[in-house]
Amino acid sequence: MKKIFLYTILALLIVIAGCKKDYLETKPSNAVTQEQISTQVGPFTAALQGITKELFAFGIGASTGHDNFGQKAYDLQSDLMGNDMVVHTAGYGWFNADYNLTAWGSKVNGSQSDNAWYLYYDVIKQANKLINGVDLVLDATQAQKESIKGQALGLRAYAYFYLINYFQQTYKGNETKPGVPIYTVDTIGGKPRGTVQDVYTRIIADLTQAEPLLTGKTRAAKTDIDVSVIQGFRARVALLMEDWPTAATYANKARQGYALLTAAQYPAFSSFSTIGTSEWIWGSLIPASQATIYASFFSHMDIRTGGYAALGGQKKITKALYDLIPTGDVRKTVFTTPTSTNLTSSSDPGYNQKKHQVPTAGSWAADYLYMRAAEMYLIEAEALNRQGQDANARTVLETLIKTRNPAYSAASFSGASLLNEILLQRRIELWGEGFSLMDIKRLNQGLNRPTGTGNHGAPSYDPGVYTTSPADPRFLMRIPQRELDNNTSLTPADQNP
Repeated sequence: MKKIFLYTILALLIVIAGCKKDYLETKPSNAVTQEQISTQVGPFTAALQGITKELFAFGIGASTGHDNFGQKAYDLQSDLMGNDMVVHTAGYGWFNADYNLTAWGSKVNGSQSDNAWYLYYDVIKQANKLINGVDLVLDATQAQKESIKGQALGLRAYAYFYLINYFQQTYKGNETKPGVPIYTVDTIGGKPRGTVQDVYTRIIADLTQAEPLLTGKTRAAKTDIDVSVIQGFRARVALLMEDWPTAATYANKARQGYALLTAAQYPAFSSFSTIGTSEWIWGSLIPASQATIYASFFSHMDIRTGGYAALGGQKKITKALYDLIPTGDVRKTVFTTPTSTNLTSSSDPGYNQKKHQVPTAGSWAADYLYMRAAEMYLIEAEALNRQGQDANARTVLETLIKTRNPAYSAASFSGASLLNEILLQRRIELWGEGFSLMDIKRLNQGLNRPTGTGNHGAPSYDPGVYTTSPADPRFLMRIPQRELDNNTSLTPADQNP
């Protein structure tokens, strides 16, 4: 098996004119010896925490670019490759290649594909150690063993889920196409790609095993995986597989006990950057001491940080989607109201996003969101509608959207019109949270970016790509060259088109 290294993240000088921060540093802590893993529960717990910290670490892989900061970097790429996010100006150039659909075509060291492969396979490698070793721990209670194994299974399923969706088209209709190598133990020489179905079978098996292990267990913080996170993963997987009964059932389970944001809470600075927010199911707690500064999600999103978003790289909603949000819907207020004079503003242009902001201006302390209850309402509503249960789907949808817009009603929608309404509300509600490309792929739509003032292109940065066919090969990451060189079960013929 190709060696998947956990890189030690060293201090990196930030070379940006006018920056006052001298460096950024992260501290992955998931490396433990095999002797410790075999006998002690403490290192197991530390290793588990280390894996979750790796999800927001800077520089995992071969790149120290400021577009390499873990899961939220890939979430941002996925939204930029979709229809609804606009880049204001070229700025410092980070993520512009993703926006114009060229970044994922590279297989060289330090490319987006290379970094993603390293990150997710390292999560898998570390999770495998815990899954295979926890039963041998001498000083752990049965409950501790179950909790560690359940969380590790959830992390392994999570990693395979993103790998298969980045390195292949969506599940439905592509079940027999090449997937990604599956490892449950270290394997000398490596493994072949197998099939998409093989990977989904592994994901479902891991989540199925994890659910009873974590049922009844209380987690210390939302940084840990509990049974609701497992159920949320299961709902996401079922949505892509078009397993509508499972998607509806598990989305409903996952959202229980999580209060939706009120209309007053939704636009607060902290609502999408503080892990204690009532609607959050899972995320990373990132205090200022562990923040990755300019190489971070909020640097690229929030003009209040003084990071790249304030240096020309503002991220904006399209006019087309903004205009579909009615007046009175609080979600319209988290974007800068366009005027006749602010569309080309260098500081806060019209349509600029204000949803993802740090809690305190000038501070880098801001948490990363990976899963929240609103997504589960939307999965449940869609899955119910696709089963012909429109009345129940309308009830679920209205429960969510009325918290954003008290005047909202879904009463006039049914069948296909209700499905279209659910998908529209999904685009509005989950804007900037990393679902755009995956939804385009699963819905077999292809790219269809609106153009003109306030949309893609002039006077904003020109992405150069406005439409694609469904299943465009640019939607796929390329297998890293060093994986092809080191995995004896792969040949150049295994590369994505």
